Amino acid sequence: MKLFLILGVLNGFLSVALGAFGAHGLEGKVSEKGLSQWSKAVDYQMFHTMALLVTGLLMSKIQTGMMTSAGWFFFIGILLFSGSLYIYAPTGIKTFAMITPLGGLSFLIGWILLGYAIIKHI
Repeated sequence: MKLFLILGVLNGFLSVALGAFGAHGLEGKVSEKGLSQWSKAVDYQMFHTMALLVTGLLMSKIQTGMMTSAGWFFFIGILLFSGSLYIYAPTGIKTFAMITPLGGLSFLIGWILLGYAIIKHI
């Protein structure tokens, strides 16, 4: 429970910092497409930061391995999806773009597990 709350707080901080860096530090240095990809990474990191926080809070009410798994899938999704876009946007290295869908799949699995745990236990 506490771990996902801490991961949520850290990712919230990072998404704000990386969003500001993208808006001010990358402008004029990265293509419009790169800036759009960076922005998408920030958005998805923040959305799933909220999912981490909700998961952490719900763990006090729902104590099941599905909740823990959901939290880890959200966190891994942030690393793979947003992380790969943070690297791909300024570099254009296609290998990183190929990792992004794995992060998206991780997000989907996290949402399925979270939803199932809620339906089954509340």
